[in-house]
This record gives sequence, C-alpha cells and structure tokens, in this order.
Amino acid sequence: MHMMVSRPEQWVKPMAAAGANQYTFHLEATTNPGNLIKEIRESGMKVGLAIKPGTTVEELAPWANQIDMALVMTVEPGFGGQKFMEDMMPKVFICVHVTQVTWLRSQFPSLDIEVDGGVGPDTIHKCAEAGANMIVSGSAVIGSDDPRSVIALLRTAVSEAIQKRSLDR
Repeated sequence: MHMMVSRPEQWVKPMAAAGANQYTFHLEATTNPGNLIKEIRESGMKVGLAIKPGTTVEELAPWANQIDMALVMTVEPGFGGQKFMEDMMPKVFICVHVTQVTWLRSQFPSLDIEVDGGVGPDTIHKCAEAGANMIVSGSAVIGSDDPRSVIALLRTAVSEAIQKRSLDR
C-alpha cells in the first residue's frame, strides 16, 4: 500500500485491519519516521519509505536498516501519466535519480528499491542498471498498443540487471 497522504500515522491501523501486508509512506509527510516505522511493524506489516524527487537518499539512509523497501519517486506524486520531465530535464533528472538509486544499492544491497514515475521502455534500463529491483509503470503499459510486450520488456530489463549484479559480486 503506497500512501500518498499528509498524515500517514492515521492510516496505519485501518490499512492493517483491511489486510495490507506492506505500508509505504513518504518521508516528507511525517515528523517522526522512527515512530511510524515502529507502529507499522507492530501492526504486522512490512515497511516501505518513499522519497520525492527533491529529497536526497541521504535523508532516507538513517532509516534504511529499519525498512523493507525504499521507493524513489521519479516524478512529483499526484497523478499518473507524467513524463520523466520536459525537454532536456529528463537527462538531468535520470542522472540524479540513477545516482541516488546506485548509492542506495551500494549501501544497502539487500534492500528492495522501487522506482515510480515515468518508467517505461525508454527509462527502464537506467533504473534497473542503477539497482532498482521493483518498478511501477502505469501509463507506459496502459497507454501501449501492446501492453504484454511492454510488461515483458520491463521484466526482462530488471531480471537481466539483477542477474548481472549477482555475477559482478
């Protein structure tokens, strides 16, 4: 469950009662991530911690050993179908976020790292090679004439990158 809400603390118990097995909240939405992580764990769920594009992974790092998954947003949260950015910005944006995902992977090799926002055939390889092992791809799949082939391409890119990383160890 990826909670894009302003007060994530108030939704932990209702989501656990509804049967959620993971609760992902935005670091920027709480003043006490440690207490929220503890509450989520005590509710029997895995913990995911999301960061928006303007938040550095160094701000997530103090919590990385206490969470199951880090979610790096590659667009501003709010609505689907956003592009990786405009004109030349995608290149700059990808470089920043690929660097952050690579740093996260090097520091926390067993942490699940998810990328969400503008992920599709043109961007999946950079995300996967940087270390993301989980992806969210909405518009690229739904907007495709052949969703099955897009899903296959995305899965293959992530699987090949994971296999390459395991061979490099």
